[in-house]
Amino acid sequence: MGGYILRRILLVIPTLFGIMLINFALTQLVPGGPFDQIEAKLEGSGDAIEAVTGASGEDPGADSGYVGSRGLPPEFRAKLEVEFGFARFNCPAGYSGNLLAQAKDCEKEMIPAWERFTIMMGKFLRFDFGTSYFRSASVTDLIVEKMPVSITLGLWSTLIAYLISIPLGIRKAVRDGSSFDSWTSGIIIAAYAIPGLLFAILLLVLFAGGSYWKIFPLRGLTSPGWEQLSLVGKGLDYLWHITLPVVASTISSFATLTLLTKNSFLDEIKKHYVMTARAKGLSERQVLYGHVFRNAMLIVIAGFPSLFVAVFFGGSIIIETIFSLDGLGQLGFKSAVERDYPVIFGTLFAFGLIGLVVGILSDLMYVWVDPRIDFERRQ
Repeated sequence: MGGYILRRILLVIPTLFGIMLINFALTQLVPGGPFDQIEAKLEGSGDAIEAVTGASGEDPGADSGYVGSRGLPPEFRAKLEVEFGFARFNCPAGYSGNLLAQAKDCEKEMIPAWERFTIMMGKFLRFDFGTSYFRSASVTDLIVEKMPVSITLGLWSTLIAYLISIPLGIRKAVRDGSSFDSWTSGIIIAAYAIPGLLFAILLLVLFAGGSYWKIFPLRGLTSPGWEQLSLVGKGLDYLWHITLPVVASTISSFATLTLLTKNSFLDEIKKHYVMTARAKGLSERQVLYGHVFRNAMLIVIAGFPSLFVAVFFGGSIIIETIFSLDGLGQLGFKSAVERDYPVIFGTLFAFGLIGLVVGILSDLMYVWVDPRIDFERRQ
């Protein structure tokens, strides 16, 4: 087993490299970029132009005032290209001017894409994700700052989905075809069919003061003055705030996992070893949890990494937007719109690494659930 785990860990490196290479290549083909975003912002704000060019901006039509309609000044654009890592200045020996002076006095050389990718991956291997183009903060600090929201949604949603879905799926399998199985299946299918966006809005309307009851807060993870509450009060306030977002993010995974558990148990219950165990006089509970459970749970465990990563990183953007939660979903969306490449690639690298590690942990859970599985022998 040790050799298998070592091989899986070594495969993480080329897999991450491939993920980053494909996404980096795609960004080179997508129109627009950080400079276009800056120009778009400057064209609509005289104050912003004053900040970067020193122009007064009193008369947008005057020659010495507003210049946003003409795009970025060449010297300032060259300075940004160097700061963002797209170019470098070749200055005479001993030259000591700042970047803006170098933009005027030195020759600019664009850095080819392959070299920029190599530099970026070299930094990422040292877990140096750089600095955001637009937020004046390191990518690591931004991820750490937004992580609690995504951890809250991901962990609670995954935990609740498994705690409810697995017992419910087992119960449905045992009572397959009964009235209990029929009406619970109807509820589950209806829940799965409801888009997460509409369900989240429905929760807000019903329980957050939209039109009916104001039971839960509308936004945020904590109330004003949360620091002054007691330890118990902080915990209750936290649970009060996360109830609606967690319910909204759990609904689709809950339905999928319940049906997956039921079908997996049904397949195992019909096998010969179950009939043999019953013929030996074992109780239904011993048969179900002593023999069927381990085999039936394998396919459920196999879906754990994708469910966890999907809820933790991918499925939170709508929930965070609706409930005004400033987490990784919102950060990733805004960074993609703004073409904030350090944040995009930094979060992609971190999330890809976490997803691959979770996949290895899933294999270890296979062995824990069913010791008969030997990945080393299969190799």
